[in-house]
Amino acid sequence: MIKNILKGLQAYTGTFTLISKLKLWKYFAIPIIISVVTAFIIGLSAYGLSDNIGRFIAKIWFWDWGKETFTAISTFIGGIVVIVIGLILYKHIIMAFSAPFMSPVSEKIEHHLTGIKPHNHRNTTFQEQLWRGIRINIRNLGKEMLFTIPLLLLKFIPVVNIFSTILLFLLQAYYAGFGNMDYTLERHYKYRESINFVGRHKGIAIGNGIVFMLFLLIPVVGVILVLPMSVTASSLNTVKLIEQENTLNQNTVVV
Repeated sequence: MIKNILKGLQAYTGTFTLISKLKLWKYFAIPIIISVVTAFIIGLSAYGLSDNIGRFIAKIWFWDWGKETFTAISTFIGGIVVIVIGLILYKHIIMAFSAPFMSPVSEKIEHHLTGIKPHNHRNTTFQEQLWRGIRINIRNLGKEMLFTIPLLLLKFIPVVNIFSTILLFLLQAYYAGFGNMDYTLERHYKYRESINFVGRHKGIAIGNGIVFMLFLLIPVVGVILVLPMSVTASSLNTVKLIEQENTLNQNTVVV
């Protein structure tokens, strides 16, 4: 797992140069707009909701003593809840609606690495790519929220909340990497096959997603560069993994 996470991280090396070499920047124009607009809307909503959630949580404290302290803690936790949910929504929204624009990027990277022309794979339309992206991300959103809610509740427990924060970050990273990998997988595998593929390569997904999440910590520039860098890095890794699995399957059949 650790080895694969490192591979996911290392794939970012040289991505900027590769994007320029293959002249891919034009494909990122609309996804970047989607990313910036979505980040602005979610950021604005988060700013307004954090205090309200904090006050709502504080209502469970019926006593007068320690009321102010509990309210302050609740407001802080409310802010974390909004940020976490906001990041989850942001991630899946931009990935779903950017799918048709990211597929050509992945195709060109795959052709650069293997020499295989895109039409030799599964031929999908703009609408099919968009629906696939929405379907995958709705599925991932549900799964991610299922695990996120218990982890958020653990934040009320001292010491334990440190580990819950780490787990939350890795969880978000995994589903970010999942979405990035699917831009390549959709040409090779059907919906269920792609889910199983990512399940076999969780470390790669986490490694890719870690940098994805770290990009979002960079004001303005982060939401602009997050998709170009992460999708390129993920495409490099995913193409290699597909080739490795195909080779392994061929060898198994021969034996």
